[in-house]
Amino acid sequence: MNKTAIVLFFAAGVVAAGSVDAYAAKKKSLPDLRPVPGHVIDHEGINVNPVPVNVSRPYNGYLNMSGGFDLSQVPPEFADCFKSIKSTPGGIPVEVSCGKEIAGRFGLPEKNGAYHLSIGPEKVAIDAYDKDGLFYGINTLSQIAEGVSDDNLPMVEINDYPALKYRGVVEGFYGNPWSHETRLSILDFMGRYKMNSYVYGPKDDPYHRTPNWRKPYPPEEGRKIKELAERARKNHIDFVWAIHPGGDIRWDKSDYDSLINKFSSMYDLGVRQFAIFFDDIKGEGTDSHKQTALLNSIANDFVKKKDGVGNLIVCPTDYNQGWANPSDSGQLAVYGRELDPAVDVFWTGKVVCGDIEPASMEFVNSRINRPALVWWNFPVTDYCRHNLLMGPVYGLDTTLDGTAMAGIETNPMENGEASKGAIYGVADYAWNTTAYNPVDNWTRSFSEIMPGAPDAYATFAIHSCDPPKNYRRNESWNVETFRYDDYSEEQFAKLKKEFEKVRDCSDIMFTDGGNVALVTEIAPWLVEFSNLGERGLMALDLIKLYEDGDYEKFSDAYNRLYLLNEVQKPGFLDHRSGTLKLQPFIDNVLLDLKPVNITR
Repeated sequence: MNKTAIVLFFAAGVVAAGSVDAYAAKKKSLPDLRPVPGHVIDHEGINVNPVPVNVSRPYNGYLNMSGGFDLSQVPPEFADCFKSIKSTPGGIPVEVSCGKEIAGRFGLPEKNGAYHLSIGPEKVAIDAYDKDGLFYGINTLSQIAEGVSDDNLPMVEINDYPALKYRGVVEGFYGNPWSHETRLSILDFMGRYKMNSYVYGPKDDPYHRTPNWRKPYPPEEGRKIKELAERARKNHIDFVWAIHPGGDIRWDKSDYDSLINKFSSMYDLGVRQFAIFFDDIKGEGTDSHKQTALLNSIANDFVKKKDGVGNLIVCPTDYNQGWANPSDSGQLAVYGRELDPAVDVFWTGKVVCGDIEPASMEFVNSRINRPALVWWNFPVTDYCRHNLLMGPVYGLDTTLDGTAMAGIETNPMENGEASKGAIYGVADYAWNTTAYNPVDNWTRSFSEIMPGAPDAYATFAIHSCDPPKNYRRNESWNVETFRYDDYSEEQFAKLKKEFEKVRDCSDIMFTDGGNVALVTEIAPWLVEFSNLGERGLMALDLIKLYEDGDYEKFSDAYNRLYLLNEVQKPGFLDHRSGTLKLQPFIDNVLLDLKPVNITR
């Protein structure tokens, strides 16, 4: 659209010609980012995460559950799984059983967590390979029941089982460790969505790494670890406690004994799986042969002798392809030749933060001689602390299976509640990799995470996706921004409507969201997001005033927007959102319409 240019002179001391830098010294253009894959699917009332492997509707009808369920045959240890289901003696019978033979009757694979759920005309039956499968089947039933708008439960047959052995979270970021309450909340969230592994390894826990890894936890901290291990077990999650000794390890008997003693103290607190991290270190601790010798000794002297202890896990120093030595003398090849085959090995992929692709998995697997365990550095923000990464989970290859990777652990943000959207996505991918649909999963997460205001949450999330560097992600793909002299009225109206939603959605989440923990955690971002919406609307108004040719009104409006931009700049830079399209739009309006750029 061609515009009539005008000449303006601004009040001295407010905006002088050439003084406007907004948030950038030059006009901003958009980077070339790939679209988010996937599309929204109609699940026909079977709203379950992770998406089940096999769903059929042989009865093509509904079971009325207004009279509740008779849970008398359900083992007491699973009673908490039915919190959302009305328990009534004489209600719909719920029958449960588990065992290898029972699972075989339904064509289930011999896999931990496999289950069959039948919602039939007269009863509900859950038959599983093991107790994990029974737990998962009950959770699936609960999700289906919660997802119906009336008392009519769709009759369905589900055969379901996990694609990957490890499906979890690694609390392995730099920054403020999660609170105890956040960890408990995360464990409950993981259990609901069939995740089974929580690796405790916060870089800023002083008793996890140098210099205090040799020391036992103080009693109060030990009590918290014990409670975490208990909560994990309740949710059928393996609580993995990790130690990071490489920064000052001496490779002598004294330090070996310190490791055994530390693991023994954690075992006494209820921990039944352990990891040793050698990432992000220099010097003596990086010695590949000494690492494997230590790991093998720990596996033989501790892991295999203690009752009920799971596989040892290691994070190597060469944990990504970008700096791993690819030769036969490199650390990965040494692991492949010398490391106990039962030890699982972490791997972040081609780079530290990036997509997980077959080529990178082949690179590591061919050297370590086992499927690597993926440590996926998303949505971690320890390299962009002022951002929240609330966008879809994508960049995970859906052709990879249990032969290509042992599993995947998502490394989240220090903002635990805000990380639940990504955890929800990784849970879906890890359970049913071939069916994983990023857009559908992300869309389903809105009502799970912000049940009272899913649309408002979606508005915040879609504009809070892209970090300023490294692992760039698509953002704000639902809107089209433009330059002041090149737009259609339809584009203008759509962008105005979006900025109105940006302005208003924070108040909606604060008032009606139904997730106090999340809105409390991200409150500073929500405040700045609302401010961003207001600035965007002012920028749109400024364009129209420019077109109208009212010099005085335009001058006043420009000064107001410029000053507001400057005053709110520190808050925006500390708590960023809309960095890919929305704030650059405002920057460009100010830059394009500043006095030095306006001529007759």
